[in-house]
Amino acid sequence: MLSLVVLISGGGSNLRALLEASQDAEFPARVIAVGADRDAEGFEHAEEFGIPTFSVALSAFADRDAWGDALLEQVRLWNADLVVLSGFMKLLPPRVVAALSPQLINTHPAYLPEFPGAHGVRDALAAGVSETGASVIIVDNGVDSGPIISQQRVPVLPGDTEHDLHDRIKIVERELLLQAVLDIANGHVDLKELA
Repeated sequence: MLSLVVLISGGGSNLRALLEASQDAEFPARVIAVGADRDAEGFEHAEEFGIPTFSVALSAFADRDAWGDALLEQVRLWNADLVVLSGFMKLLPPRVVAALSPQLINTHPAYLPEFPGAHGVRDALAAGVSETGASVIIVDNGVDSGPIISQQRVPVLPGDTEHDLHDRIKIVERELLLQAVLDIANGHVDLKELA
C-alpha cells in the first residue's frame, strides 16, 4: 500500500479525489496526512475523512529555507512513500526537493513544457491557442520543469473564460493524478527511472 502526504494551498479538489479513491479497498494508495502553507479550505476534506493535517506558514519564518526545513520536518514525520503537491502554490527550496524527489510529484494545468508557472490557464488563453492540457510531473528545482509522468490535451473552446477552461482542465488533472498514483503503486511507473 502506497502511503501519501498531500500538500495543498487551497480548496483541495485533487485531494478530495485521492481521498475518495482511497476509500476503495482495491485502490493501492492511502492519504495518511495533509499539509498546507496556510489554513487551507481543503483541510475540510481531510477532516471529513479523518486524515490528520498540519500547516507550516511561510510568514512564520525568517526566510524560505527555514520554512522549507520546517515543512520537510513535518512531512518526514509521516514517513510517506510519496508526496503529492496538489495545488500547493509555493516553490519548495532546493534542499526540500533534494530530500524528497523523485518521490515528489505535482499536477499542473497545462501541457508542459507549455505555459509553466502560476498562471498556466490564463497564459494559454492569452496566447490564443486552440488546446492546452494537464500534466503530472516529478518536481525538480525549476518551475514546472521536472520529468513528465503523464499528460493529456484539453481543447480551448470559443468564449472560454479562465474559470471555464480551468474547470475542464481540473477534471483531466484529477484523472491523470489518480492514474499516476495507481501506476506508481502498482510499479508501472518507476519514478527513479524517470528522474
